[in-house]
Amino acid sequence: MFGKDKTLWGEKTPLKSNYDAVIIGGGLHGLATAYFLARDHGMKNVAVIEKRYIGFGGAGRNTAIVRANQRTQENIPLYKEALDLWPVLTKELDYNLMFFNCGNLNLMHSEAAMSAARMNVASAQFHGVESHLIDAKECKELVPALNIADNITYPIFGAMFHPPGGILRHDAVVWGIAKGAAKHGIHIHQQTEAAGIGVDHGKIVSVDTDRGKIYTPRVLLSAGGYSASLAFKMLGLRLPISVLTIQAMVTQPLKPLLNHVVSSGTYHAYANQTLKGEIATGAHMDPWPNYTTQNTAHYIKHQAEALSEFLPCLRGVKFMRIWGGLADMTPDMAPIMEGNDPIKGFYLDCGWGYFGFKSSAAVGKYMAQFMATANCPEILKPFTRRRYQEHRLMGETAALVNYSPDN
Repeated sequence: MFGKDKTLWGEKTPLKSNYDAVIIGGGLHGLATAYFLARDHGMKNVAVIEKRYIGFGGAGRNTAIVRANQRTQENIPLYKEALDLWPVLTKELDYNLMFFNCGNLNLMHSEAAMSAARMNVASAQFHGVESHLIDAKECKELVPALNIADNITYPIFGAMFHPPGGILRHDAVVWGIAKGAAKHGIHIHQQTEAAGIGVDHGKIVSVDTDRGKIYTPRVLLSAGGYSASLAFKMLGLRLPISVLTIQAMVTQPLKPLLNHVVSSGTYHAYANQTLKGEIATGAHMDPWPNYTTQNTAHYIKHQAEALSEFLPCLRGVKFMRIWGGLADMTPDMAPIMEGNDPIKGFYLDCGWGYFGFKSSAAVGKYMAQFMATANCPEILKPFTRRRYQEHRLMGETAALVNYSPDN
C-alpha cells in the first residue's frame, strides 16, 4: 500500500543531526506535543523518535474510553479540556477519530460508595463537567441489560453518570495526530532507539540513538511504561513509578445492547460496545510490577465472572482476542509533568497509569507550551515530582474505584 518512502501519515524523512527538540516516545502524548509545538509555537524542527512503531505502547493497547470525571481539582480541568478537544481535533486534522460521547456509567455498590460519588459529582459540577448521581432504577433505564437484583455478589446501589464521556478509536487518533504533525513539518522516526542523553553543565545538548547522535537543546521523555527505566538508564534519574501489566479483551460481535460505557471498581471491570459490535472489556492491573504484556487465564476468568454478574446477557459469549499493556503507576495515581528540574531542557511526561489515553490532547498542548517558552503552564504546576517530597499526594485513587473488602 505504501512505498519505501511513504508512511500512513506522509513522506519518510531523513534523520537530521540537529533538531530544536527531540521527543522520545511515539505514543499519543509525544505525538500530540510535537503537533502543538508546530501548530501553536512554530517549532517545526522537531523529531519524534520511537524504538518500535508509533502507537506501540499504551496508545494502541487500551479500551478507548475517554472521560473527565476525575476527582481532584488539579486533574478535572485537564481531563475536561482533553475531552472537549476531540471533536475540535477531528475537524482540524480532517481525520475521523471516531469520537462517540455515549456517556460513562460508573457503578456504585454500597452506601459508602454512593457517599463518595456525591463528592465526585459535586467536584465535577463545580468545574463545569456534567455529572449526575443516579439510583439503581435509573441505571437500569439507561442500560436495560444491567442486573440490579440484590442477589449478586455486589448489588448495584447507583452510579455516577457522565454524559460527555465515551469512546474514541485509538489507532485513528495515533494516525490522525501523526498525519497532522507531519503536515506541519515534524519528523517522525520509527525503529529509532534512544540510547543516551547528553548533558553538559546541567543542560541538555544531545540524544544518542542507534542511528547516530542528534544535537538538541530540548528533550521530552514521554515513553509510557518505559519512561522510568529510560530515565534511570540515560540520566540516573529515579522516578516513583511502578510498571504494572493491565489486560483487556473483546468478545465476538453482538447486536447493539450496551449504549454507554459501564464500569465497576468493585468488580474491577469495565466494558463498552465497539462500532463492530464487540464488547471491549478490561480489568484492574496485575498486582505485581513487571514489564511483560503477556496475558493470563486468571483475567479471562475474572472478566467472564464479573460481566456475567452485572451484565448477565453476556453469559456464554465468547472472548475473541486479549491483549496487555503497561501502566506506569505513581503512588497517588496522578502523572508527573515537569521540566528544567534539575536539568535545563529536559522535560518529563509520564506516570499516567491507565489515564494517559484520555488526557493526551490537552497534555500535548500544555507540554508544547512548556517546551517552547520554558515557562510551566499553571495547569501543569501541581504535577511535579516534588509533590512527593513535600507530602502533597493527590487523592486521585477515588476517581477509579470503591474497592471490594477483600482487595
